[in-house]
Amino acid sequence: MDTYISGKGHLSRAFGRLWRKKLAVISLTVITAIYVMGLLAPWVAPYGYNEQDYESIREAPTLEHIAGTDLKGRDVFSRVLWGVQNTVIITLVTILTGGLLIGVSLGLISGYYGGRVDSVIMRIGELFASFPDILLVILLAATLRPRIIDAVRWIEDNTWLDGIVKSGIADYFVISIALVSFSWVGMARLVRGQVLSLKSSQYVESAQATGASTSRILFIHLLPNAIGPIVVTVSMGMGTLIGTEIILSWLGLGIQPPRPSLGTMLLEAGSISALRVVPWMLIAPGIVAWSLVLCWNLFGDAMNDVLNPNTQ
Repeated sequence: MDTYISGKGHLSRAFGRLWRKKLAVISLTVITAIYVMGLLAPWVAPYGYNEQDYESIREAPTLEHIAGTDLKGRDVFSRVLWGVQNTVIITLVTILTGGLLIGVSLGLISGYYGGRVDSVIMRIGELFASFPDILLVILLAATLRPRIIDAVRWIEDNTWLDGIVKSGIADYFVISIALVSFSWVGMARLVRGQVLSLKSSQYVESAQATGASTSRILFIHLLPNAIGPIVVTVSMGMGTLIGTEIILSWLGLGIQPPRPSLGTMLLEAGSISALRVVPWMLIAPGIVAWSLVLCWNLFGDAMNDVLNPNTQ
């Protein structure tokens, strides 16, 4: 039987087992709920992220402000939703471009062609991997940010475009580049290893013998049979990306005020004085950040179990 057809059957059985794992389903439900609320923040949030209520400064949670207000009278719940939106956009852009588009493509090319092409791609990957991930991200974000902001301001001054810096697009761009710089390496290595073990299979040799194009062999015959490990890596890597994005914002290298981010909110509420006076400022962003990282890790573990070909 063709491996591809067997692979489809294995995926069907795997997802059937996934729905029987209560912890995985709960984790996926929590992730989906948080992501949807974050993406719908302009409509779901009861207040604007920078809207101030001077009569409710440092107010504990009430029916009007269910997560309380911060030191400037801004609704904490609304700011958390906008912070989640930033996290969703950045992590999805990073995983789609770095982990999938770049990582999978380079892994396919490296494993299939081998030789010099493989050596060049892997040596570049080893160069990026030689730096600690978080250190490389911090260096890139700190180095790129001033230059990108200057370039965006020049565009604003010399074109009809206005408000680009204020919109936060430049911040998204900086963080995405920094995260993409290391997120492709692990995926490329994984896919390369899968391709090396699959390209000598009979169905690949048959496709080559019938004159199938290289792109067809890569994306129709090889990629579908490597989809299981890719799904596991993406699901487990999302928690790491979210944590890294929060750390960047916490260090002042991520989304800049007045736009909120989970990292800056945790920083504002993380001091001893803030914990004594306004502890609720830490509760909402802390619970959301912790829930996202935990649920992605739990979901990744579940995907690893159900996509294991040795699992019956």
